[in-house]
Amino acid sequence: MKLSVEEFRKWKNKSITLLGMSGVGKTRLANMLMNRDWFHFSGDYRIGTRYLDEPILDNIKQQAMQVPFLRELLRSDSIYICNNITVENLKPVSSFLGKLGNPDEGGLPLPEFKRRQELHRQAEIAAMKDIPEFIRKAQEIYGYKHFINDAGGSVCELDDADVLQVLEEHTLILYIKASETDEHELIRRAELDPKPLYYRDAFLEEQLTVYLKETNLPYVAMIEPDDFVRWIFPRLFYSRIPRYDAIAKQFGYTVTTNELARITEESGFLELVESAVARQN
Repeated sequence: MKLSVEEFRKWKNKSITLLGMSGVGKTRLANMLMNRDWFHFSGDYRIGTRYLDEPILDNIKQQAMQVPFLRELLRSDSIYICNNITVENLKPVSSFLGKLGNPDEGGLPLPEFKRRQELHRQAEIAAMKDIPEFIRKAQEIYGYKHFINDAGGSVCELDDADVLQVLEEHTLILYIKASETDEHELIRRAELDPKPLYYRDAFLEEQLTVYLKETNLPYVAMIEPDDFVRWIFPRLFYSRIPRYDAIAKQFGYTVTTNELARITEESGFLELVESAVARQN
């Protein structure tokens, strides 16, 4: 929502959506505010525990069934498998998304990879549409005064007008824009530890064609999964920036990672939001 500085100050029960790439400091900030009087809603946690819980468990069970010892125990109901997802540990979600490429190196075939990508997209849409109900729960059930939505980095790629309408109507959208130095650092981290990611289908198709041509690979099944993630991440990163910018310009406000890095307490965060509102208005 768009507010004046005075309206923001008088807003009794503040609700803010943090938007930006993974690694820009959204979760650190949300955790800091949670120690005060803010309810921390993690979009990725909601995805994993509510909307992808069964597909995630099915994937784990499928892997376990390939081990004869575990296969017999599962078939006889002697053991059960459950997720242990936390806000700090979202590995079950990323392991379900997986990486594209050679199955012998842990990669997924293109049709299965796309199926999981679409499941994640629908799950993220559903999680963001849960925001109004969780704002109510945060206040009425848990007694929190304010609400912080720690949104996933791929929210800008959902191309779902209803999601943006919900976020704009119920929260102040704050885009955390990476400085040039932080851009390079995020890319460096991705190269060192390539993680599963969500890609828009059109973007994936376009980039996959380029990658196969550059590497002279005739088939997706020949792709080295980590190499593809390292190659595509900078392209994904820079493709998302104009999308974040457009959302912030139309629906919200922008701060930088340099500004956010100086914030150590709630009062400093509120002052930062006020400065963002003032300069953008």
